[in-house]
Amino acid sequence: MAARVLPFVKLATKVTIAGGALYVCYDSGLLGGSEQGSEVLAKAKAAVPPALEEWMKYFGLEAQFPTIPKIEFSPVKAWNSGVRTSISALSDAPTRAGEYTNQGLQYLKDLTK
Repeated sequence: MAARVLPFVKLATKVTIAGGALYVCYDSGLLGGSEQGSEVLAKAKAAVPPALEEWMKYFGLEAQFPTIPKIEFSPVKAWNSGVRTSISALSDAPTRAGEYTNQGLQYLKDLTK
């Protein structure tokens, strides 16, 4: 019984993690416009180093980090156009699937006449 349930649990875990990551990206504004994306990047650049230091102190670790290279980010109008296109395709997928199903059924009906 457990051998049959394990693949389902693994798939459900993967889908949940992917959905959570997508939600966090959408909620933080990474999928919005380029101005909004540059604001999120600036917030992340300001928040990550102090968080790393806090965790290092918490676990009692000491590490020498290399200097972080300076990333000059100038917002371009289409810097995340690929992400937007992918999300748009995913949101249109149920509608498209319904349209293609209807076209296929109509084709089959025409063949049987």
